Amino acid sequence: MTLSICGAPCSWGVDDVNNPFLPPWRTVLDEAARAGYRAIELGPYGYLPLDWELLAGQLQENGISIVAGTIFNDLVSRDNHANVMRQADEICALITSLPPPPTLEGQRYPAPYLTIMDWGHDERDYAAGHSDKAPRLDASRWGDMAGHIRDICLKAREYGVRPVIHPHAGGYIEFPDEIEAVLRDIPKEIAGLCLDTGHLAYSGMDPAQWIRKCAPRMDYLHFKDINPLVYKDVMSKRIRFFEGCAEGSMCPIGTGCLDYVNISEALKEIGYCGYVTIEQERDPRNSQGRLEDIKRSIDYLKGKGYQI
Repeated sequence: MTLSICGAPCSWGVDDVNNPFLPPWRTVLDEAARAGYRAIELGPYGYLPLDWELLAGQLQENGISIVAGTIFNDLVSRDNHANVMRQADEICALITSLPPPPTLEGQRYPAPYLTIMDWGHDERDYAAGHSDKAPRLDASRWGDMAGHIRDICLKAREYGVRPVIHPHAGGYIEFPDEIEAVLRDIPKEIAGLCLDTGHLAYSGMDPAQWIRKCAPRMDYLHFKDINPLVYKDVMSKRIRFFEGCAEGSMCPIGTGCLDYVNISEALKEIGYCGYVTIEQERDPRNSQGRLEDIKRSIDYLKGKGYQI
């Protein structure tokens, strides 16, 4: 089992490009390199520059590759379809123009990937983690979303990029019935999955169980951990997902309630080989200690046999 850990800008609080408190992107690349990362995700569309020459120079200076680009947007609305298709085209053009990270022994598809996440619906954001309170899409609107996802995936395939669908707390692909519907409606020839241990646990699922269940479709993986006391408090409120993160619901890997011994055993059982991205969503204003938190997560996983 060959596993290489890398990072994502959300660990610096970068989730919304319109947030006025985001750290400069050059700072994120510099600190990622100081943490020891050799690869990082692009983060939300427009955070890292789309000018490939500018970005390539900064990546080379820091010794970092791009492991994945991200579509993090409303995938349901027909009115937003042209927007997400434009983003997919620009992201795939960018990431395929940059030097790729190494392909690891046993890795199913080479990086970089295109992670696809539905986001931007208040009715689901306030119900994040609460399956019983979260409204579901009817068949027509689900069909719209599935069609939009297929279109994005086909665009990625034009560039030779493997698209991976990421179930995300607070979006319309979050709970077991919705993940099952994705597996039903989006064939593995079109897209794989990017499971996220933290989002699965946040939404009431056992990450190790779902890793085993989705093994044939899991091409990429995200790791995070959850502070159980903060999580319990957040789940008692009517609160958006990232508002809960701002209160500290996410914590360094190995310090929260997720069972990473069981998760690692599941990965060994299925023979997963490839990249694992560490995330710890936070408010960018709570920046004190972020580099130390990232290093704690890295050190914990390296102690379990993971590589950089």
